[in-house]
Amino acid sequence: MHSKKYDRFNLKVLIGITTKNRAQILQKAIDSALSQDYQNKEVWVFNDASTDDTCLLQSQYPQVNWVTSAESKGLMYARNLFMNQTGFELFCSLDDDAWFLKPDSLSRAVQFFENDIRIAAIGFDMLDQQSSLLSVAEKNISITNSYIGCGHVIRCSVARQVGLYTLAPGYYGSEEKDLCLRLIDSNYLVLKYNGEYVWHDKTNIERDLQLQHRSGVCNDLVFAYRRTPLLYLMPAIFSKIIKQFLFAFNYKKTSLGSSTAKGIFDFLVWLMTQKTLRKAVSVKGFKKYQAYKNHGKIYLGSTFI
Repeated sequence: MHSKKYDRFNLKVLIGITTKNRAQILQKAIDSALSQDYQNKEVWVFNDASTDDTCLLQSQYPQVNWVTSAESKGLMYARNLFMNQTGFELFCSLDDDAWFLKPDSLSRAVQFFENDIRIAAIGFDMLDQQSSLLSVAEKNISITNSYIGCGHVIRCSVARQVGLYTLAPGYYGSEEKDLCLRLIDSNYLVLKYNGEYVWHDKTNIERDLQLQHRSGVCNDLVFAYRRTPLLYLMPAIFSKIIKQFLFAFNYKKTSLGSSTAKGIFDFLVWLMTQKTLRKAVSVKGFKKYQAYKNHGKIYLGSTFI
């Protein structure tokens, strides 16, 4: 499975940003991507049918490869499009409201991919308005079972091997967990780069918390249904439903009870359609995925496994 030889020097990276109606903040993400000191890279922006001034930014950034869609395709479509581009070994995904805090973050991450072909993905650490700078993590890299989508690097050929991102009925939620579970089931490593930060601004522009949560609840249940081995399927579904209601009950900023119930309803409707093909992972892969959650064990290269 890991017999393919990769170029161990200067892997080519596509930094891809998907955007919709966030012209006000998009420039920070683009500037951050362009300022990365890793030389063998290209920066692409997928304009997902924006109706604001996003198209006007193209003339300001002629060094960026712009892909504009006349109709909204969604984030997963764009990420899959990026990873299907030929000539790139790695895809670095950056949200349109996220940016690197240091110019050498990408270079540091690429070194790990160059040295170990078992590595499928590396997620950067995150800072946002709720994070405390006093709790900045010591820089190390550890094993995990998923990454945060707004800042990560993934090996394109491996992502294609396991089927890229699978579309779900909701527009948001669980896509990273779904892909990472399949990567782990195929005996690849997913790592977290602790202390190597991407800032996630979490702008309210084009963000509806209630709809986002409803979508996330539905997709989380779809993810469990699609990938969980039959032996663990019913406990996994019931556990997720309970956890979703507990999260909604304990969320202090706004009421999420209604959107949680609607998300569960959306899942049940989806179950009654003909689009419920299950492709469960192996029991071994599922157990490994569960064990790697909050694993925290430091990656030590060839001595790790």
